[in-house]
Amino acid sequence: MDLDAFWYLVESAREDGKPFDEALVDRLAELSGTEILGFQERFDELDTAVCRWDVWAAAYLIGGGCSDDSFMDFRAGLIALGRDWYEKGAQSPDSLAEHPTVIKGVGSYGDGVVFYEDVIYAASCAYERLAGGDEDAFYAAWGLYRDSQGIEEKPADMGEDFDFDDAGEMYRRLPRLAALHLGEPPR
Repeated sequence: MDLDAFWYLVESAREDGKPFDEALVDRLAELSGTEILGFQERFDELDTAVCRWDVWAAAYLIGGGCSDDSFMDFRAGLIALGRDWYEKGAQSPDSLAEHPTVIKGVGSYGDGVVFYEDVIYAASCAYERLAGGDEDAFYAAWGLYRDSQGIEEKPADMGEDFDFDDAGEMYRRLPRLAALHLGEPPR
């Protein structure tokens, strides 16, 4: 599956009117097993591309803290925002300060503010449906697919690490998100 087809599925699920993860699973379940695996391949590529310290810092501000598990949920949520917002956030995590959900969610940390764990499992849920409820079918097929495609798990290039609890550093690196979540910087 190419990126345009991937984003088409994401955008069409966003417009469905039901919870995004459910709509995405429904759309994926209409595809072949190989197409679902191709979706997962693109998902993993996009997820890895935003597995960076600067994006994690944005998640930390938006979520009022962010564990490694929560950061996985945040990256999935960033994908769920759609192509435009994903690309903006990937290019400049500070641009997420302009997203209506982020603005509306100030002070209400956690679920509903970009973090979206269920999206991580959309492909496996759709594949399970295709396999008549076999929960292990996706993971077996995914292993074979990865081998056949020569897909190797590569560590993400996280970029430069920094202290998320250093407010000065957060204002310097993510000025709009820091102002939104920490208030205006001291003078």
